[in-house]
Amino acid sequence: MILGAIKLLILFLIFPGFIFAALVGLFTSWVDRKISARVQYRQGPPWYQPFADILKLFGKEIFIPEGGASFIFLAAPWLGLSAVTLVATMLWQFNVHPAGSFIGDLIVVLYLFTVPSLALMLGGSASRNPLAAIGASREMKLILAYELPFLLAIFTLVAKSGSILIGSVVAFQQSHGMLALSLSGMLALLVSILVMQAKLGFVPFDIPEAEQELMAGPLLEYSGLPLAVFKLTKALLFYTLPLFLITLYLGGFNPYSWVGILGLVIKYVLLLVIIILIKNTNPRIRTDQALRFFWGPVTILAAAGFIFALIGW
Repeated sequence: MILGAIKLLILFLIFPGFIFAALVGLFTSWVDRKISARVQYRQGPPWYQPFADILKLFGKEIFIPEGGASFIFLAAPWLGLSAVTLVATMLWQFNVHPAGSFIGDLIVVLYLFTVPSLALMLGGSASRNPLAAIGASREMKLILAYELPFLLAIFTLVAKSGSILIGSVVAFQQSHGMLALSLSGMLALLVSILVMQAKLGFVPFDIPEAEQELMAGPLLEYSGLPLAVFKLTKALLFYTLPLFLITLYLGGFNPYSWVGILGLVIKYVLLLVIIILIKNTNPRIRTDQALRFFWGPVTILAAAGFIFALIGW
């Protein structure tokens, strides 16, 4: 029993959990910054810059805003980080051992993916800063905008595979091919990529943390370790969200073979290229435009994909 607990702790904290996901996410964020800089005719940072930024924040003083809810203010970053770390661990395990999936795990993962956004809202609201409160309000509106088409896209996969277990969806793709190759799966993947861009807080959906308007939005009053934890959470999301789409739409992966690892890297790089391309070719949109976009054409696409899945396309 003790050995089992130690094994679970290693999985959560080291591999494939926190440390591994953080290393991949921080390196991916450097790739994003480097390519974005080259697109803008700049040199860009060295490869170690994201790691140095996090380490530097570890040594900075922590300031708690006067009059704010200090407990919620300090606890919110850890709430988001814990949720994303748990998702990273679960997704890897479900790909390695599809039979280890449990009933309702897909619903659990969807709930956990909303926790980082809720943490931003709680932290921004607890800081008692007007600009941070505006950022938290924008984050809430953005969640309301993209969650509907995202759920429709996910339930398209449920209708297509006939299961709500992530392991069963992976096993279905191993037998029938990638779900993204079908018409309904292709539409659901397109919707999920747009939602992923919003969940990462990247242009054109960086509305809550708009630097030119709100400086840093919900993160405005954060410093030191809590700010580092929020940045680590975003780095983990940069790794975990593409992994989630690879698992559900692109056939998953098999880490026991070089072919499987190479396939995972290719799929991950492909999604990374799409994220960076969207980020560097679009301006930031307003909150009302984001609502109309997600509730309008994106929801229509998601609904069409769900209908196509029901009729077997």
